Amino acid sequence: MINHYVYSKFKSTLLHPRYWLTWLGLIILYVLVLLPYPILFKLGIWSGRIAMPFMKYRVQIALRNLELCFPEMSFSERKEKITRNFESVGMGLIETGMAWFWPTWRIHRWCNVKGLEHIIKAQQEAHGILLIGLHFLTLELGARIFGIHNPGVGVYRPHNNKVIDWIQTWGRLRSNKYMLDRKNIKGMIRALKECEIVWYAPDHDYGPRSSVFVPLFAVEQAATTIGTYILARMSKPVMIPFNTIRAKDGSGYTMIIQPCLEHFPLENKIAAAAAMNKVVEQEILRSSDQYMWIHRRFKTRPKNMPSLY
Repeated sequence: MINHYVYSKFKSTLLHPRYWLTWLGLIILYVLVLLPYPILFKLGIWSGRIAMPFMKYRVQIALRNLELCFPEMSFSERKEKITRNFESVGMGLIETGMAWFWPTWRIHRWCNVKGLEHIIKAQQEAHGILLIGLHFLTLELGARIFGIHNPGVGVYRPHNNKVIDWIQTWGRLRSNKYMLDRKNIKGMIRALKECEIVWYAPDHDYGPRSSVFVPLFAVEQAATTIGTYILARMSKPVMIPFNTIRAKDGSGYTMIIQPCLEHFPLENKIAAAAAMNKVVEQEILRSSDQYMWIHRRFKTRPKNMPSLY
């Protein structure tokens, strides 16, 4: 097998005492997600609210992100949105356990998918598919839902904790083929040329290297990866955005797969990054309460410009 693939291989070193607390947390999470989903929903919402006073730094980041992106939004509106966002933070942990440990029948029971025909059409036409996903708090569950219907290739950042790295790889591979390090551009291009589905998230700030500054919402110069531009230029895939939305009433999830992006500009990396940020904006607005606002999205600034945080 080609050595750029990443699989889940258990090693005895993962049982070292330094990881025992991690294993205890994973056991608790496994047992927790055995509960009925309505109870998990209430528990996740409650735990997110409880966590807010202990995550003041992240609360301030989220408030600042909303202020930068939506300057017309009042402070009271931002506070209300952050409260709902932290409910999603609590649910995000629960949903991670669901994604890793739930059997397939339970995923089907609570999750609905719309737009699978767009994936089927691209596959019938023998195209590689660059699946544009974002860092929503439903991310792990979304990857599991999509993979059940269309196994593909995941792109991820290796975790510093080796046990977490192993379990997240194992969990994601329950319904997908293999994983690629997000730095492995050559591996992504190879997979797309082999007509695979590659999950890719272009919405975070990955630092100044391989980024350009283009608008995102009201921020005129947001550091944006040129990875999408490179992948699209080199492998000519169909580009399809998707999103997983949690119902506010606790009735489950809907994955929405959009039609492929038409006439995506590839004349230069600036135009491509700006166009991708428009796609990112549209997807965020579908369920903005569930987006990962706690990330310092605008930490990278043009040279000699002050920090936004």
